[in-house]
Amino acid sequence: MKGNMKLGLVLAMFAAVGCASLAVVYSITESAIAAQSQKALNASLQEIFPDAVSFEDITATLSSNVQGVKFEQAFLVKSAQASLGVAVKATGSSYGGPAKLLVGVALNRSIAGVRVLELNDTAGLGMNAKNAAYYVKKAEKITFPGQFGGKFLTDPFEVKKDVVAITASTITSRSLTVIIKAAADAAATWLETSTTTAATPAEQAASASGAAGTTGGK
Repeated sequence: MKGNMKLGLVLAMFAAVGCASLAVVYSITESAIAAQSQKALNASLQEIFPDAVSFEDITATLSSNVQGVKFEQAFLVKSAQASLGVAVKATGSSYGGPAKLLVGVALNRSIAGVRVLELNDTAGLGMNAKNAAYYVKKAEKITFPGQFGGKFLTDPFEVKKDVVAITASTITSRSLTVIIKAAADAAATWLETSTTTAATPAEQAASASGAAGTTGGK
């Protein structure tokens, strides 16, 4: 009986030490993943807005009106002289599960850029949305998210019409397009209602001129 009790105590001690060790490893791993995600976000923000010097958190002032699309973070992007636009980190469902994108909108209500931060779709198919070497427009070397750069929000945003789909990945293409449009519309609405980012006459003229013409990607 005493032998069984000792064995039980030893096993309990090993279990406690094991749980504590796992907790420490999880904490360290979680912190490392969070730091890496933040680094990737910062790099993407700077890529979309090269002239930015600050990113003011405006998450609490934006909300999604599209079912299934949520906004994790939102930023008012500023240069040293003025506001440049709004960036929204948005999530939604894609073919293989949750997808996370960063969408930037310029003051003239065009897409400043899109970055696919996280995606779990089929390798070689839907995952090509995150592949910098896969082009939906091969001649111009434009990627799936790259085709949205410079696109005005008055465009239809319809896959296989004004949005080129990833080959054999229509569901992924449509899912990501929905997330992009939802984030962009919310950002544009924020810009329109904000009293701190009113477009200058030159920006308004650029917006009118751009909306009337053909837009390209980057």
